[in-house]
Formats: sequence, C-alpha cells, structure tokens
Amino acid sequence: MQAAVRIIGIDPGLRTTGWGVIESCGADIAYIGSGGIRPDERKPVAERLRELHEHLAAVIREYRPDEAAVEETFINRNPQSALKLGQARAIALVVPALAGITVAEYAANLIKKTLTGTGHAEKTQIAMMASMLLPGSGLQRSDAADALAVAITHARVRLWARNLESAGDLIHKGGGVEQKF
Repeated sequence: MQAAVRIIGIDPGLRTTGWGVIESCGADIAYIGSGGIRPDERKPVAERLRELHEHLAAVIREYRPDEAAVEETFINRNPQSALKLGQARAIALVVPALAGITVAEYAANLIKKTLTGTGHAEKTQIAMMASMLLPGSGLQRSDAADALAVAITHARVRLWARNLESAGDLIHKGGGVEQKF
C-alpha cells in the first residue's frame, strides 16, 4: 500500500501568490487547504518579497508538505512585470527548498492540459476543474485554484512516472508483456 504524499502547489505573483495543499495516494487526491498571500502593494518591493517569504514559510510550517510544485513563468511582454514576477517566483522556489522540500516546476500549458485536456484553458475552467477534482475545496479564487492545479499536476506526473517505472520493471522481468521493437 502506498503512503499518502502531501503536496503544496504554488502560483507565484507579487500581487498575489496562490497556494494549495493536497494529499495524493495513488490515483486518489484530497483537498487539504488553499489561499492567497497578498503583500501590501503600498510597500517597497523588498518589503513585499519579505512578506511573501514569511507568509509562505508559515503555510509550509502549518501544512507540512512533503513535496512542492511551482508554476513556471510565462514570457511577459513587459520586462518590468516579468522581472517582478521572477522575484516572486524565486521566493516560491526558495522557501520550500529552505524547508528541505523537493521542488518541481511545471509549465502553465501542461498544468492546463492536465486539468482540462487543453493547454489553452481559461482561468474559470481551471477553477471549475479544481473544484470538481477536489470535493470540499469549493470554487476558489483564481490564484488559489491555479495553485491547486499545480499540485494536482504534480500528483498526476508522480503517478504517471510510477506507472511507467512499474511497466518498465514488468517488461524487464518478462512479466507476460509482449515486447515489440
């Protein structure tokens, strides 16, 4: 029997960083908690990043995830916006790493495709699918829903990798699977 793995998904942003925690046991996933961290926009960037760091560290202490997953940054036309998003993303990567948690990164298109079947889904579709896949989570704000989607994607990728590994072991052991090359 497989042990449950607690996963935190993080959708980084300087205005709002979404977070979502799920538990994954094989193909089963369960909602644990979610929310958004909203640093005071009137403060200088350095202070906002400190707030983001402190609040995300508190979430990790409270929920004790085993693994973390962060959405990769998409290319932004505005260099200043891209730089600020990159700073928030650095916090999202380093806080779990400082807590000794392995961090995975996923492209937005993969996350959308994993949840909805299309890499160009709208935020409302992501929120709807996250609420359907995680009973009890309710309909979340887009930042928290996106973070839950990141966590779900990580859970699914883990499952796919384990299934591929099992299939490879079966083939190598000659477990009745016909090999076609």
